[in-house]
Amino acid sequence: MIYSKRQYGTSIDELEKLKGALSKTEAGPPGKDRVGNIEIEGLKHVITRLEADISFYDLLSSGQVTLRSFSLESLPSVLVQARIAAGMSQADLAAALAIKPHLVKQYEDTGYRGVPLARVTEICGILNVDASICFERGAGLHSAVYCWNSLDELIWQSLPVEEMARRRWFPLPQGADPVECARAYFMQAAGAGFATADHRKKLCTASLPDEYGLLAWQARILDLAKPIASSGQVADFSMSSSWLPDLVALIPQADGPQRASGILADNGIIHVMEDYMPGAGLDGATMLADSGHPVIGMTLRHDRLDNFWFTLFHQLGHVFLHLFRGLHFDFVDGEGGACRDPIEIQANQFAMAHLLPETLWADCQSRLSPTPEAVLQDAETLGIDAAIIAGRIRKERNNFRILSDLVGNGRVRALFDAR
Repeated sequence: MIYSKRQYGTSIDELEKLKGALSKTEAGPPGKDRVGNIEIEGLKHVITRLEADISFYDLLSSGQVTLRSFSLESLPSVLVQARIAAGMSQADLAAALAIKPHLVKQYEDTGYRGVPLARVTEICGILNVDASICFERGAGLHSAVYCWNSLDELIWQSLPVEEMARRRWFPLPQGADPVECARAYFMQAAGAGFATADHRKKLCTASLPDEYGLLAWQARILDLAKPIASSGQVADFSMSSSWLPDLVALIPQADGPQRASGILADNGIIHVMEDYMPGAGLDGATMLADSGHPVIGMTLRHDRLDNFWFTLFHQLGHVFLHLFRGLHFDFVDGEGGACRDPIEIQANQFAMAHLLPETLWADCQSRLSPTPEAVLQDAETLGIDAAIIAGRIRKERNNFRILSDLVGNGRVRALFDAR
């Protein structure tokens, strides 16, 4: 795609050169060899693509294009198109934003990767792009996005103040206003931007949680993550997933869930626990700390091995597939409900690919005969914990009454309570 008038001019010059090279190659001696024919086809392909880019830029510049409906994934491209259609250069948009032109170029060159949503929202306003339609809700009532435009919209009295105080998240001196103490804790733990466009909450749960309970819980997760991030014991995060087999190797070990936090920290991910808040029955969430580290928070709402490992790897799917991709969302998940959101399906597939790959699952006898004996035999053959196989059978059959003795009930929470 062409982003500027300068690039447009360069593309016109390049097109002329390519056409000249094509004419020269085609006018060569008859009986061209195979290499010559490949060169001709390659030139034609490049020319066709460049002509399409030039024509599209001409069309956008003419004001004949109306941008109506688009997905979240295409929003970065839509913003470039909207800028060109508005007759604005990158420098013009930079001036409207009161920033330097090279920043707009950087935004567009990287597909708006890592740009705060507050800034993207501002750009949408300048370019008259209706960003409210850019997120497609998943089918059914299991997917949603929570966001407040500003802190002024927050009703601090709606925070679960009594529960926050009961858990001693903040001191409550005699005579102090509990709501003001809760507000101060939230601001200290999460910051002013956490409820607004910098941290939209992408949810997929059986029932949508109380948004203020969710806000309080996420603030607590970030508060717990801060000392870990500053301890010097968490590595810098990279997108390499080569270490995940080391995490999988912990699954059969009795203290595997407890040791998982150490492996995650060694690879730049902070892992913390906090019980879910009343009205916000969640299993886990993924978000970014101020330090730039991914943070995975878990509730241990279901004290089962299968739920712990699936939730952890599902959140890791969000870390590697979604958290750093373009626009920032916090990903919040709960068990239950057939969430058909494509992003959640991808995270589920990521988890299953590491916990019980399809090639192994296809050979499991318990897949067709879900008896305890078959599950235990498959677990021994594959060298994995029976809880992983039993959990998958229960989920795929949507029958959580079967194989209850094999999913590791009561084998997780005690490990963390004993810390």
